[in-house]
Amino acid sequence: MTLDELCKRVGMSVRNVRFYTTRGLVPSPIRRGRSGYYTAEHVARLELVAELQAHGFTLAAIEKYVARIPGDAPPSAVSLHRALLAPWMAEHPETLTLAELHERAGRELSAAEIETLEALGILTATGKGRYDVTLAHLDAGVRLIGFGYPLESAEATRGIYDRHAAGLAADMLDIFRKKVWPAYRDSGASDEDLTEAVELLKPLSIAALVSAYERAVNEQMREEIVRRTE
Repeated sequence: MTLDELCKRVGMSVRNVRFYTTRGLVPSPIRRGRSGYYTAEHVARLELVAELQAHGFTLAAIEKYVARIPGDAPPSAVSLHRALLAPWMAEHPETLTLAELHERAGRELSAAEIETLEALGILTATGKGRYDVTLAHLDAGVRLIGFGYPLESAEATRGIYDRHAAGLAADMLDIFRKKVWPAYRDSGASDEDLTEAVELLKPLSIAALVSAYERAVNEQMREEIVRRTE
């Protein structure tokens, strides 16, 4: 690929690609005469840098992370790092302006209502009047706050989710690191196989978590009914 083709492929400016090259985050282009060309290795490493940036890593932290990846690592190995970093989301949010948010909601939302929707995890303010919105849940959230659902309840519920999710994520990643990863490596799986396994695991993990939560809530409700009838 030429530099222009590479920039279009990874969605970066020429200036940024050259900057990352000078910092050693991606290798120098392959020289053919006076022209420089780029390969799948450059694409994989630039996409990894973009993923790390999306996670809020500073440039110094990105440099330390990338430095741990062998210089001769194939693109598939670099892509595996990116797959592990990519968000584990049931649905990727859509970025909307405030006007677009009002339009999707079907009415103008107050600042307090937007705050409650954020506490419910339906949207996240990203700055400059824009919001990342989970559209599949927006209608339900708008209807819920229309009934007067209190912000305090949304914040308390989110705190419970965050607290338990942190422990759950730590346990699941520990299992992946100690059991899943070694088993795949011992089986001779390629980096492409591992990347595919990670991508398949994400929706399955979310579905299993939802099912377990549903069962737990149903059991709690049954127990509450029994207590009230005794």
